[in-house]
Amino acid sequence: MRDELVVLVNPAARGGRTLRLLAPVLRRLRAGGRPVSVVVGTSAADALDRARAAVAAGPAALVAFGGDGLVHLAVQAVAGTSVPLGIVPAGTGNDIAAALGVPRRDLLAAADVVTRGAARGVDAGRTGTGEWFAGVLACGFDSRVNERANAMTWPPGMARYLVALARELRSFTPIPFRITLDGETVEREAMLVAVANTRSYGAGMRVCPDARPDDGLLDVLVLGAIPKGEFLRTFPRVYRGTHAGHPAVTLRRARRVEIEAPDTVAYADGERIGPAPLTCAVEPAALHVLTPESTT
Repeated sequence: MRDELVVLVNPAARGGRTLRLLAPVLRRLRAGGRPVSVVVGTSAADALDRARAAVAAGPAALVAFGGDGLVHLAVQAVAGTSVPLGIVPAGTGNDIAAALGVPRRDLLAAADVVTRGAARGVDAGRTGTGEWFAGVLACGFDSRVNERANAMTWPPGMARYLVALARELRSFTPIPFRITLDGETVEREAMLVAVANTRSYGAGMRVCPDARPDDGLLDVLVLGAIPKGEFLRTFPRVYRGTHAGHPAVTLRRARRVEIEAPDTVAYADGERIGPAPLTCAVEPAALHVLTPESTT
């Protein structure tokens, strides 16, 4: 149904606590007079299959009700199509929504953006395997922390990530990267490499503070090898974006990025992509995202 809003729901967002917020959001979406349906998968693969089937029917929009991980899944269904993506940021970090001007702390206001906002052309990154990302792809120290955290069953929530970070830091050594930006190759030891379509990830870490999602380019950060003590002192600056002035930080822009690194797995939008080597390229205006009309 072309007038229908299809809402893709992550029942596990914030440990399942956001499901109680879904009903008022659905009421607000229906207040505009459009039919609204809900898609909940039994697994990520099932949810993606259902989302793709819904998009194939040509709805008015696919609406991701969840965090960056669910937006990432929704992007796999809508990228390269004419179906707009709506975002109701009910997750923990919601960095993609923030970059696009979607309200993060008021779900009903975000629902109003879905019904009243304008479809904006937004770039997306695409890996060599065909997987899309809307936010940041990273590999190195941060992705190894993610690997550790995902393998742990305790403690719960953010505490697990902090424990994984401390354990990884004890054993971490700089990684020999080979990075090719639009055909120009650089080889250096580094702590991490981030390829950004939007400016932040990890609940507000502004890794590439000047990244724009509609400039047809990917911003690439390389944090060179530095002592662990210096890394710990520098790391908090990423929340303000002031780390960009550190002498070990290099920022570039490119349309195509190739990354080679041993024993390193990439994550994008917080989701596991796979091990290096990998390639990603920007696809200009691959997405149509419903944003506030005032967003620039």
